[in-house]
Amino acid sequence: MDILILNASRALAAGDPLGALNRVALRDDAPALALRGIAMAQLGDFVRAKALLRRAGKAFGAEDAAARARCVVAEAEVALASRDLAWPEKSLAGARATLQAHGDAVNAAHAAQLQARRQLLTGRLEEAGHTLAGVDASGLPAASRAIHELIRGGIALRRVQASAASAALTCAADAARQAGIPALLAEVDNAFKALNAPAGRRVGQGVACDLTLGEVEALLASNALIIDACRNVLRREGQVVSLASRPVLFTLARMLAEAWPQDVSRELLIAHAFRTGFQDESHRVRLRVEIGRLRAAMRPLAGVQATKLGFVLKPGGEPEVVVLARPVDVDDRDQAAVLACLADGQAWSSSALALALGASQRTVQRALDALAAAAQAQPLGHGRARRWMTPPVPGFTTSLLLPLVAAP
Repeated sequence: MDILILNASRALAAGDPLGALNRVALRDDAPALALRGIAMAQLGDFVRAKALLRRAGKAFGAEDAAARARCVVAEAEVALASRDLAWPEKSLAGARATLQAHGDAVNAAHAAQLQARRQLLTGRLEEAGHTLAGVDASGLPAASRAIHELIRGGIALRRVQASAASAALTCAADAARQAGIPALLAEVDNAFKALNAPAGRRVGQGVACDLTLGEVEALLASNALIIDACRNVLRREGQVVSLASRPVLFTLARMLAEAWPQDVSRELLIAHAFRTGFQDESHRVRLRVEIGRLRAAMRPLAGVQATKLGFVLKPGGEPEVVVLARPVDVDDRDQAAVLACLADGQAWSSSALALALGASQRTVQRALDALAAAAQAQPLGHGRARRWMTPPVPGFTTSLLLPLVAAP
């Protein structure tokens, strides 16, 4: 390797893309194209970075499989940074296998970390943990160790494990300081802010207060009956009843929980659950039917008793009843999930949001339009080039708003 390529590589590893470009900007050989592509990615010009990396991959030729694989890994990193979630994941897995076969452990580990980050971004936590467990980070450079711990911390955040997340982020901070890369230090700092930011709101007995992730973890471990409005589930001592696909039942459960130990009138339940201002006997009949369905669904956790005025929640034993609400004032579940993705500060396309959330693109587009009307999201560009961002970075963590995808 010639001295210019070597120095440019060292500049990129130290987070100095302009220093790297000063050495290889006028060269068009394969190694220089690859380094220029990585430098442009670090500067945020993802379109130019993709083009340069593809040119570099073709320029290396079939005889240099390891170099081509490194270009694929770099292109995958650009795709992840630009939230191009349609980029083929199989290509990254193939490049990782090639690098392992050629003894390039550092870049093979980086490919695995990228794969884990993509899985984490799309809610596949079990897969992300399995992928990360296959990487031995002890012998990696400081920057790679920091990324490894950041991913571990991200998985713990999504699993509502505050202590594990804090430990991982502390290790990430130590490694980032050793690496001395400003962008990496900033990423660790943002992760700590997410850990310490409000993760939810506790609502009950007419009082609401913000909770950090650690406080949410403690609440979930208590014997309280929790109406989890972040996931639309009911929780109590390890038992979980999902009402995510039954919004009317969840609305009734939440209203009863917010009023507990008092009852809620039939008129109020009908107005909110059925979203109607007009009420007649048919609505009261429907309410009795839905209350019966709610009783059956939540029987392992609590009961519902009729009163003269309406209905009251009756948890077995004497547990506390708490509503765990979203940390932001967004009533619609789809809007909350979209806002949680946008909170990372990146520019997202509606198709990428649909892939990350496991929703249809039309559902995501409706949520984006509603958020834009409320000045909580803003579009950039037009047509297929349109991307979405939040105007300021919200001051809340996104862990409880993002959906989870069960492992196959």
